[in-house]
Amino acid sequence: MLAELKRIRELLEPKPAPAPPKGILQEFKAFMAEYKVLGLAVAFILGVYLGGLVKALVSDLILPIIQLALPSLSGSINNATIGPFGVGDFANSVITFLIVAAVIFLIVKLSKRANLK
Repeated sequence: MLAELKRIRELLEPKPAPAPPKGILQEFKAFMAEYKVLGLAVAFILGVYLGGLVKALVSDLILPIIQLALPSLSGSINNATIGPFGVGDFANSVITFLIVAAVIFLIVKLSKRANLK
């Protein structure tokens, strides 16, 4: 029983913190690993290009379909107005946002299903 209590005590005692890395290069590597900076940078870059891709999809494919469905819009849907308000660019931004939000939702849902963190 005494051996079990010692084992429990060892498990409960906090382990000493690792020694801080020495040298600027080692500190930089530790920073990159601890905060997952590389993954964040990759996600940011992919997000920028995904946003451009989705904007092109909305501008070149989806909005012309909407324009065909609503032929009363003059010229281009990007220049569409309702009274004094220009709604074409706003509609483009809303559709782009909804598509990006849906894609991000699906990516997060799939990563949770695959137990990725």
